[in-house]
Order: sequence, then C-alpha cells, then structure tokens
Amino acid sequence: MPIVNGCLLPDDLLYDVERQVWYREMGDGLVEVGVTSVAVAMAGTIVAVTPKRAGRRLAAGNACAIFESGKFVGPAKVAFPAEIVRSNEAIMERPALAHMDPYGAAWLVVLRPDEWNAAKALLTPGPDVGKPYLELMREANFAGCGG
Repeated sequence: MPIVNGCLLPDDLLYDVERQVWYREMGDGLVEVGVTSVAVAMAGTIVAVTPKRAGRRLAAGNACAIFESGKFVGPAKVAFPAEIVRSNEAIMERPALAHMDPYGAAWLVVLRPDEWNAAKALLTPGPDVGKPYLELMREANFAGCGG
C-alpha cells in the first residue's frame, strides 16, 4: 500500500488523482466512490458532507457529493458518466467519518458506470498512485497527512 507523506492510499482501489477521488469495484457493474485521505487532510476538519441522491445521472466531471470544512467548500467529482444507485446517509449524519475511515465508512455513493471499461482506463491503479500523489502534494505545497 503506497504511503505518501503519511497519507495511506490502498492498493485495491483505483484513483482519479487530479480530483482526489477513489473507486472500488463491487461486482455486478457497481463502483463505490469516496475521497482520499489526502483530500480530507488538505481540506481540514470536515463539518458537512452531502452526497447526491440515488437515481441521479452524472456526466463526467459532475459532483457526486459536496464537502464543507472551515477552509473549503467544494465538490467530489466523478471521472465518468454514471448513475447513482446508493448514497451514504451515515456520512451526512457523521461527517467526521471522512477523517476516521476515508476508505471504508466514509464512502459517498455507489455508481453504475455507463461504460466501466472505458472509465477504468481513466483511473490510476493503487500500486501506481504513489508518484502522481507525491507530485500533487508538491504542487499544492502540502506536507502530508501527519499523524
């Protein structure tokens, strides 16, 4: 598992490094989506997370959720067209889950991608994500996740 400047990036996920979003294949054509520990650490203390509702269609670049912290309000954007099939209600009630378990309990939505094979080609596999994240952190002048 790559650990970049103290930030964990699990091998079993696929990443959109630019948008700081991760994807987990679930089977049956479904994909779970969340934001990385890097995104959470850069945002500061998360005070609200609002995932979009099930049944909504998303185009590439659309937000699947909105995050709010003391220094950031912004979208978690998807890399490909898809339909939301489930939303994580628990993270709306407990936004701190984003800090406690960014790759588990803090998932945002489950998607059904229009063309998963094409979508997957846009993403970086976990074992290859270290170098791109190191560059992103360097460009953002972000020291790391600490801890």
